[in-house]
Amino acid sequence: MPAPAKALWPSADEKERERREKREAVLRAAVRCFNEKGFHATSLDDVANALSVTKPTIYHYFGNKDEILFECVRRGLESIRDAAEAVEARAGGGLERLRRLMLDYAVIMTMDFGKCVTLTADHELSADSRARFRGLKREIDQTVRRVVEQGMADGTIAKGDPRLVTFTLTGALNWIARWYDPTGALAPQQIAEGAVATLVAGLAPRRDNEERL
Repeated sequence: MPAPAKALWPSADEKERERREKREAVLRAAVRCFNEKGFHATSLDDVANALSVTKPTIYHYFGNKDEILFECVRRGLESIRDAAEAVEARAGGGLERLRRLMLDYAVIMTMDFGKCVTLTADHELSADSRARFRGLKREIDQTVRRVVEQGMADGTIAKGDPRLVTFTLTGALNWIARWYDPTGALAPQQIAEGAVATLVAGLAPRRDNEERL
């Protein structure tokens, strides 16, 4: 029986898959440029050159540079949000769940889209994108804070101001994006474990005699 004739034209599904793959390639090239050079210093010509395509090709997938930047930070923020929500839903003490959340958060900060979140200033986005950017940040803050509050309630985290604790932890984790070197001696997981161990040491409740020392 002869083999079926090969289709001369790609199917709608094949076209859509190809479009998604090319759009993803644009995003990954753009986020590397933004992280290396900064948003304002990066032109769409830079992104096009990184892909060996013309600038009009970029416009086939995105309307402008702001749209690309927002998509990059959205990817990073949603990765953190998803990790936080997954950990919040797990059983266990507050401190152990917070430790798991911080490990995931720290690893994301070594990745391109996660780094872009920290390296992007609010004012670099358009007003609409800035509002959505801040909204996603608030969701993450609220989720982390709930886990902190649960840990304080169950006694696994020392009593304190949950808001201040949350800002301190996320600030330290966000900063990984600024000093992480992918060519360095430590892998992302090693960095995450070391950073989180240091932070957790400051969260655990202390006995009265230790507090007096």
